[in-house]
Amino acid sequence: MNGTWDSDILPSLSDLVRIPAVSKLFDPNWPVTGHLDRAAEHLRAWLSAREIPGATVEILRLPGLTPVVLMDVPASEDMPSDGGTVLLYGHLDKQPPVGGWSEGLDPWIPVIRGHRLYGRGAADDGYSGYAATSAIEAVRATGGRHARCLVLLETSEESGSPDLDAYLEAYRARLGDISLVVCLDAGGQDYERLWLTTSLRGLCSVTATVTVLESGQHSGTASGVVPSSFRIFRQLLDRIEDSRSGEILLPELHGDLPADRAGEMKALADVAPGAAANAFPLVEGMSAAADSDYELMVNNAWRPTLSVIGAAGLPLPEDAGNVLRPFTTLTLSFRLPPLVDAHAALAAVKRALTTDVPYGAKVTLSREETGPGWNAPSTADWLQKALDVVSTEVFGGNQCVPLGLGGSIPFMGSLGEAYPNAQFVVTGALSSDSNPHVPDEWLHIPQAKRVTESVALILNAHAEAHQA
Repeated sequence: MNGTWDSDILPSLSDLVRIPAVSKLFDPNWPVTGHLDRAAEHLRAWLSAREIPGATVEILRLPGLTPVVLMDVPASEDMPSDGGTVLLYGHLDKQPPVGGWSEGLDPWIPVIRGHRLYGRGAADDGYSGYAATSAIEAVRATGGRHARCLVLLETSEESGSPDLDAYLEAYRARLGDISLVVCLDAGGQDYERLWLTTSLRGLCSVTATVTVLESGQHSGTASGVVPSSFRIFRQLLDRIEDSRSGEILLPELHGDLPADRAGEMKALADVAPGAAANAFPLVEGMSAAADSDYELMVNNAWRPTLSVIGAAGLPLPEDAGNVLRPFTTLTLSFRLPPLVDAHAALAAVKRALTTDVPYGAKVTLSREETGPGWNAPSTADWLQKALDVVSTEVFGGNQCVPLGLGGSIPFMGSLGEAYPNAQFVVTGALSSDSNPHVPDEWLHIPQAKRVTESVALILNAHAEAHQA
């Protein structure tokens, strides 16, 4: 497996990094720029060249929607016809490049330094299709078994997977009865074990503009007469978030914490004290949002949060004149507890922003996005036994650890609804220092190899459990 990664995967993955396939939310003109199609074709060609017996590879297309790459691998010869289907999921679209990459690094130029592959989309989540396919090959090469496997790679995940439900509906009969979902778009807090995501937060976001003037005016003459658009925006945000604690004030954005998930986080806090607070490079003298590891994990996985992720109408400091600006625009991104209705949450945010606006200022909304959260079903006995084997054989005895993830993979929520009886393995090679979505994104190559081996063992265990 190491040989496949070194000789076949890393060169192709490096070429994938070079394709600026930013998601449709950041490239509305994606059908013309063609980068998402280039990424899809790049993986289609690599998958086709693997020549797995009986496998078919194609790019699925629905009118007006981003493409999906699908590889269909038949089950091992001795598997029964009702042995179920495994869906191995990843995505090829990327976050924007973002400025501020370190010297010698570039979002679209792959750079390998030691065990790290730098470049946008390397870790989130370009490696996934390669890892999934290599895991299938490893099962076959070692004489193991696997059920029918589908490798599905979408190209709209970083936009909230708005196109994927249409593909699931259009191809539902062809996908068949999914009994196991393997998602490689996650990770954990270190590279020493397999981390298993047991919940994902949902999301909603909106871009809001508060306008007070038809055009900017001299601050010396207009201030005190015309209310500042920034001050009005602050008042609107105060309806949504307590600025002192970060608590979200809208009840529609809150949900209950299940007892089993609370137990997982308490156990993890005991096993790895300080890990939650120390996972991020805080500036000197800065403290985390809470003193308790448990509270930090609950904040991150099961409580709503607001991040202001974009702004307009604010000149750079060196360009700032004495002007009362005509408008302020902010993009508000909310992470939601896994079981909260994202559409109801967004509706509540919109009401808070547009009802009884101070001074009658004009508020306009755009770029709305929602995505469902997800909570994993109970782990089947066969899967738990397989995870124990992974801990022993792949990670030297370091036990697999369940973890609620503060991020979102909307596809998991959609799949959970579509296949309520399926088992889920949501894992990956990411850790907090892998820099997804920000400058200097990098893939931990040894962990990616270990994840690949782990998936191979799980595929074989799934086949044995469904052979009778």
